[in-house]
Formats: sequence, C-alpha cells, structure tokens
Amino acid sequence: MASDPATSSGTPATIEVPLSEGLEHTQGEWEAATAAVLRRSRRLTDDADDGDVWATLATTTLDGIRVTPLGTPALSADLGDGGLPGQAPFTRGATATRELDGWDVRAWFTDPDVERTARDVVTDLENGVNSLWISAGTGGVPIDALATVLEPVFVDLAAVTLDAPFEPLEAARALAAVIADKGVSAAPGTSFGADPIGAAFRGRGVVDFDATVEIAHLAQPLGVRALTVDATAVHDAGASDVQELAYSLAAGAQYLRLLVEAGLDVEQAAALIDFRYAATDEQFPTIAKLRAARRLWNRVAELSGVTTAAAGQLQHAVTSRPMMSRYDPYVNMLRTTVASFAAGTGGAAAVTVLPFDEPLGLPEPFSRRIARNTSSLLISESHVAAVTDPAGGSHAVEKLTDDLARAAWELFGEIDATPSLEAALDLLRGRIEQTVSDRALAIARRQRPITGVSEFPQVAETLPDRRPYARPLDVHRYAGEFEALRDEPAAAPVFLASMGTVAAFTARSTFAANLLAAGGVETVVAGPSEGVDDVLAAYSSAGSPAVVCLVGNDKGYDAWGAELVAALRDAGARHVVLAGTADVGADTTIAVGVDALAFLRSIRQEIA
Repeated sequence: MASDPATSSGTPATIEVPLSEGLEHTQGEWEAATAAVLRRSRRLTDDADDGDVWATLATTTLDGIRVTPLGTPALSADLGDGGLPGQAPFTRGATATRELDGWDVRAWFTDPDVERTARDVVTDLENGVNSLWISAGTGGVPIDALATVLEPVFVDLAAVTLDAPFEPLEAARALAAVIADKGVSAAPGTSFGADPIGAAFRGRGVVDFDATVEIAHLAQPLGVRALTVDATAVHDAGASDVQELAYSLAAGAQYLRLLVEAGLDVEQAAALIDFRYAATDEQFPTIAKLRAARRLWNRVAELSGVTTAAAGQLQHAVTSRPMMSRYDPYVNMLRTTVASFAAGTGGAAAVTVLPFDEPLGLPEPFSRRIARNTSSLLISESHVAAVTDPAGGSHAVEKLTDDLARAAWELFGEIDATPSLEAALDLLRGRIEQTVSDRALAIARRQRPITGVSEFPQVAETLPDRRPYARPLDVHRYAGEFEALRDEPAAAPVFLASMGTVAAFTARSTFAANLLAAGGVETVVAGPSEGVDDVLAAYSSAGSPAVVCLVGNDKGYDAWGAELVAALRDAGARHVVLAGTADVGADTTIAVGVDALAFLRSIRQEIA
C-alpha cells in the first residue's frame, strides 16, 4: 500500500504514479527527486526525510483546506461518482455539451451615459460578445433608457441580464416591455436578475419579497429567469470560497421557499433562478468552486423535490473585483485571463471578464476590447472549451471539489438553521471578517503577493485617467491597504547604503527597494563602495536622508556594518534599517516574511 500523501514518512510507495510520456515512477521516486531540489534551495534540510516534501509544498486555503502538491489516485479513491456532463449531480457540467462552441461571452454595462452605452453595446455584440449584463437604475443605465440601449439588439439571440438592486421591479417591467415590443421570445439565459438578499447584503436595497414574487410571475410566461443569486456580493466583501458557496446555497434555498409559498411548484421555482460566482486568479480553487457549486445546488434541489434538468445550476462567472488592483492596472489583464480560463474550464455557462481598468472607473473602448477578446482567444484560438470539464478526473481537482463541497455544506447548515435572514447575514458577516483578517495578514507579510502593488511596484507610476462611477460598488480590494499608502507618497526617500561590490549588495538592495516602493517610498542607491568613507560621501550627495537602509552581504555586515551604522548616525541618519538579520546596531531589520505593512507604516512615520 502507498503511504498517505498527507502523512507520508518517505517510504517508497508500492503503487505506481503515471507521469509524462507514458513512463511510470513510484511515489517514493517523486519524493526523492523533489526532496533533492528542495535541499538545493534550502527549503529542506539535508537530514530531513524525503517524505517531508508533502508538508513543505502543501498549501492551506483560507478555509483551512489542505491542498497537496501532487494529485495521486489515493486522493480521489474514496470520492463519489461525479456523473456525466448534463446529468445529476452536475459536477461535470449543467449541460451535456457547450452551446455556442464555448461559453457565453457576457459583457458588463454600467455607464449612465446612454449614448456611450448604446454604442458600446453594438460594438461588443459585433465583436464577439454573446450576451449583455446591464446595471440598471440608480448608479447605472437609466431604466427608462433600456429601450434605447436595446433598440438594435436581437434579444432573441443575445440574452440580457439585469442588475437593478434599487428598482428591480421597474427594471424587470422595462425589459419585459422591450421583449414584448420586439415580438420575439427572449434568448435563453435572459434574466431579470432580482436579488433582494444580495442587494441587502451590499447595502444597496431593501428586502422586498413581494416585489420579488411579482417579478417571478412576470418572468414565467416569458420563459426567462427571474432571480439571480449573486454570490459576488459576499466575495466582494472578502468572503472565502467556502463562504461564497454556502451563501449561494442559503440564498437560493430562501428563494425556492419564497416562490413555492407564492404558489409555484418547486420545478417552476428552480427554473427561475440562476447563479453568479466570482472567478479569481487562483486557478484550481476557482475550477473546483464552480464544480462544487453545481453539485451542492443539485443536492438542495434534490431535497426540495426537483427531479428535472432544473436542478442543473445555470452559472454566470465574473472575474473577481477584489483581486484587481488600481496600481499597475495592466497586470489585471493577466489576472483576468487566468480567472476567465478557470471559469470556462470550471464549466460556467457565461463568463464576464471585467475590463482591466475597472478599479479606476468607467472602462474605455480599449479596455472593453481587451476584456471581450480574452474569452474569444481562449475559446477560438486556445480551444479551451473544446472539451467539457477538462479538469474532471484530475485527482487534485476532484479532491479539492469534494473538500469545498463538504465544507460549504456544513456552513450552509449553520446559516440555514438561523432564526431569521438578519441572523443568517450576521453570522456570515462574522465569518467573513475573520477571513478578511487572515487574508490581510498574509498579504501584509507578502505570503500572498500582489504583483505591481506589494511586489515589483512602480513607485513613480502615473495611473490612467477614467471617468468615475455614478455609484461605485463597495469592494474590499485585497491590495487596498498597500494602495492607500501609495495614494500619499512619502515626503522623502530612503537612502540605500550599498556595501561592497554590485554582486554583494544587489539582491538585498532590490529586496529593500521593492519593499519600500510598495509603501510609496522612493529610494536613493549609493552604488558600489569599498568602505565607510565611500558610503558617507554618497550619503552626503543624496542630501543626507533621515532614514537609511544598509544593503550588503553577511560578510560585509560582519566586517564593517557596525562601524558604518555609527558613522551614518554621526552624519545625520535618524533611523537605520538593515536588510538581513545581522546585529550591527540598526534600529530595524527586514527580511523575507516581515510584516511589510507594519514596517512601511513605521518607516513613513520616521520619514515624516
């Protein structure tokens, strides 16, 4: 028997794990080869057991789910059958095959400028977009302008989904009127998008279940969806994957009860609900989350008495707002590409790639083009959608799907057992607050790096100018605390006292400069030096900044680090930092794993 990857002792396994080119190698061989690499990089000690690679390389999600570095048959041996695409439990897809030779490419519109939005709608539909997601009413496209915006749209071919948290009934009536005036049947996927629970969670509306029931009765004869369980409401607040899943189940179950109590049978009620989830640049968790969501909703539907295809969850995935950054926004193109790949691979019926400049304000034509082309390239050139559920059968993905589903079902049980909707939302808010805290600590320590913000920042960057939103969403952006520091650049630079040759100080100089730039602090580098006098001359030429950071190697620190610190203090340095861990009399030391935010805030105080 093979040793359990979670507790492997390093004993070579007797099972064989197929790897590349049809070759077969034992788990023990993989452990030995991996351990050798980790020892060379000093992530594993020379006397450590080879089996320690599992603990060294494993990661733990914010939900406490352990993800092993290698998928093995043992991981998925005891998991249930995921079924076939289009069949219960719908883990592998809500439909047997994809329509449109891929997923539905759905563009987002929120600009209250009717002329601009009408123009953007036509441009997007002519260049690869299949459906429209329109934020209507307060802060978005005026409801009375929906007919104008949709005038050139063939609504029997292009689905329209609404998001009107403040006036959901009025928006639904307006879209219904457009459909009636055109005298056609609405395209599959069309939804009035009512979501009173999500709107209340965001603080953007009240829970009006009477209006929700009226919207359902309006939608049913038109053959469109009435309600959208928008789980991005909690994701935008900082929720974890499990919390997002559990919330979607709780809200969906509440809507099912509401519609059944209003006189619809459970099959009709289930057919009126669709779901929206966030897709992040954490590729495998996103794939697993969408797969788990379909399995979980099938179970809710099954327990509720749904026996038809209505139990197959209709999913709309949106690239995550919290993961996007205002600074170095072009990196958002990379984030949304990974996220849309994961969403499509995970089986979402529709995918919205938010424009890369979304954190800055209303998108421009260039960013809209990049957004819609991201899905088009993945579908038409990379052929990502050519296979249904391509991640299915991957031991690691199947295990992660199962772990997410089980954890979310347990939390859903807690939420559903609360005595009221208010109590349920309060419970969830409490859990999300803890997740936000845990994530923030990891980001502060740069254990969850944010490229362009906490890592590799451009301190003198000029941001693209964008028109502001009429009513922006309240989003807990992961980069927010670092970006707040960047918004107010430090008043003076930090002097990098480089010790020795370029080879001696470059690594730590780069580390220190990047760390300081992440907090809006510029640096001045001394250059190569042979001793204290060289550094002092460069320090004087730089204007004798109040804060100095020594950058060199350990040999240089031992030889003349303490002498240099004393000399710099005599020359006017008020606060001395050392990049490394040597004891040379510095006020602060910095190294990998430092709480970057705490350090940057303290340094900015010293500069001020």
